[in-house]
Amino acid sequence: MTDKPQKPAHPRTMAVHHGTRRSQYGEMAEAIFLTQGFVYDTAEQAEARFIETGPDEFIYARYGNPTSRMFEDRIAALEGTEDAFATASGMAAVNGALFSLCAPGDHVVAARALFGSCLFVLDLLAKFGVEVSYVDGTDLDQWRTALRPGTRAVFFESVSNPTLEVIDMKAVADLAHAAGAVVVVDNVFATPVFSRAVELGADVVVYSATKHIDGGGRALAGVICGTRDYIRKVAEPYLKHTGGAISPFHSWIMLNGLATMDLRVRAQADSALAIAKALQGHPALSGVIYPGLPDHPQHDLAMAQMGSGGTMIAFELRGGKDAAFAALNRMQLVKISNNLGDAKSIVTHPATTTHQRLSEDERARLGITPGLLRLSVGLESADDLIADLRQAFGN
Repeated sequence: MTDKPQKPAHPRTMAVHHGTRRSQYGEMAEAIFLTQGFVYDTAEQAEARFIETGPDEFIYARYGNPTSRMFEDRIAALEGTEDAFATASGMAAVNGALFSLCAPGDHVVAARALFGSCLFVLDLLAKFGVEVSYVDGTDLDQWRTALRPGTRAVFFESVSNPTLEVIDMKAVADLAHAAGAVVVVDNVFATPVFSRAVELGADVVVYSATKHIDGGGRALAGVICGTRDYIRKVAEPYLKHTGGAISPFHSWIMLNGLATMDLRVRAQADSALAIAKALQGHPALSGVIYPGLPDHPQHDLAMAQMGSGGTMIAFELRGGKDAAFAALNRMQLVKISNNLGDAKSIVTHPATTTHQRLSEDERARLGITPGLLRLSVGLESADDLIADLRQAFGN
């Protein structure tokens, strides 16, 4: 039995109810179908299912599972896409989205400012014969110059990790579509709460569900959202044969995360804005980077695209790595880790962790200086976080 709430539904309502599949027992909470295989009544039924499956017909958990299908239906409804495929991690989603699209000889244009593992995936594409061109994602002229007829895809983070550059999605999508390219957007920092990616022209939207969707730092997961043809005819064949599918238990965790995501993320974004304002002008800092602040280079664009500055802040300490490490080691409430989107506030030194594999010149070009810290704002009191950061920064 599948619940189908009347349309239109508020995103917060969809995040609680959409796509629920109940067994014959009528359970209230979403069920965890911990099974790797499924039974067929007859040999003929098995044959038919391997040829074509319906929404409630399953073959093997690597291909699909009722719990995972609930998560996929729900996130697709929230994102405004026809379908979705859940993966074992956010990077499995990035890998699946790009490798399923591209073949040797294809051309991809990507923003230069990306998470280190995303850059690694693009390097792998290049090793397999895909030409990858990198651009400054905020410079439309560079996108225009790099794109050419027949470009297969463009790839960028809607808000870059960790320097929080905001990409003009509509402008880039218009340029990409004119060249015939598929627009693939990593939308983790924008979150499904503040996302308008599909409306702004994204064809494929990728999330690390490990982050804000889970919201509790409990499990790895990812998801690819797009048209039904893309998900079922392009992404799914690649993922189900290469083993990138999510586990049913992790799907169940993500379903529960979705139920509170809107409330959590909005509270975190409100706190992030308060923290960014409170720490502007701090003598230990040469800058506070937050899209919600009027002095951010893409502030107006961020407000137009997301309506919020999001949950992430970057701080530039004047004393470089030594000052950054000293501040990290003085933090008491904020925890040092490399995750984000958690209920707990987390701080990271990108130059020595998430982006350490890049050369010093590459990090400098991206603005990842030795003094840069990335803060993921959690659900603690904003006043408590401000006090902890101030004492860590030496005031």
